[in-house]
Amino acid sequence: MSKIFKRSTKAGLPPGSLIHIGEMKEERVRFTIFDYDEEHFSETEMKTVEECFHSKDKNTVSWVNIDGIHQVDVIEKIGTHFGLNSLVLEDILNTDQRPKLEDFENYIYVVMKMLSFDEAVNKITTEQVSFILAPKLVLSFQERIGDTFDPVRERLRTSKGRIRKMDADYLAYALIDSIVDNYFIILEKIGDNIDFIEEELVTDPTPDTLQMIHELKREMITLKRSIWPLREIISRLGVMGSPLIMESTNAYLKDVHDHIIHIIDTIETYKEMLSGMLDIYLSSLSNKMNEVMKVLTLVATIFIPLTFIAGVYGMNFQHMPELAWKWGYPVVWIIMISVSMSMVLYFKRMKWL
Repeated sequence: MSKIFKRSTKAGLPPGSLIHIGEMKEERVRFTIFDYDEEHFSETEMKTVEECFHSKDKNTVSWVNIDGIHQVDVIEKIGTHFGLNSLVLEDILNTDQRPKLEDFENYIYVVMKMLSFDEAVNKITTEQVSFILAPKLVLSFQERIGDTFDPVRERLRTSKGRIRKMDADYLAYALIDSIVDNYFIILEKIGDNIDFIEEELVTDPTPDTLQMIHELKREMITLKRSIWPLREIISRLGVMGSPLIMESTNAYLKDVHDHIIHIIDTIETYKEMLSGMLDIYLSSLSNKMNEVMKVLTLVATIFIPLTFIAGVYGMNFQHMPELAWKWGYPVVWIIMISVSMSMVLYFKRMKWL
């Protein structure tokens, strides 16, 4: 509801109005620039946005990473310098975007969701990441410091693999691939939680078990919303025929597409498992209730004839033959105990007990 409320602040404004929608996750904006080619590499952290602008004029491949997107004036300056459409800047500032791909004349814009698993609260956290792919340039916009790109940075620093030999499109692929690979880690964590819930369902399901099932079902919705659109996005990247994407990179994009298909299949499997667990939990509660009702019914059934006998001899008639008999009281007890034992034996024979 909070995101809907924040969106309402833009009601009536013209398209392209720059307003940050989301939480401020960093106090200041951090700028990091990676410049490289096959022979050279530099990594620099800039203090001001203006220091980032020299990367546009270099012949090397440049990756400008911006951590923190809450300062509208900074995003506006970046957009003006690199020639970004105002609608793209608006989408970058809106952290509630659906993953999507937009192809402009001089650059490609991609929005993705970077997911991480918070061990402290046992939940998935979501962060929006925006990419701009231009000739010899990749811009990445993140909500906070900390991401899944460390393996890519390490490959750039050590010149491992082919990343320093390739163009900016391969760098964009590597960044996208690192986000997708991290989805597998998230799914492993969820799979462990599902295994734990399965054990509880078999041994001793509790209301906490039901709560965990519902929380995981919500996590599955988050995963589906974040990952499902990527199938179309990566597929389009490979076939759009943009001059910004080399033919050699298409094979790697197809590999990412295969990973996404596998992830989506796993999500659907987990959703079906959680739905089955919910049915098992409800069936378990129903079985427990049936067991309780069976015991209560058997106890009530045993006491029906005993209540009848006690009721007969509790009537206040003066001339009841057994009332004056000195053995009447113990005989009644013997009869009542015999009836009770007979009924219990009968129930066991019928396997009701």
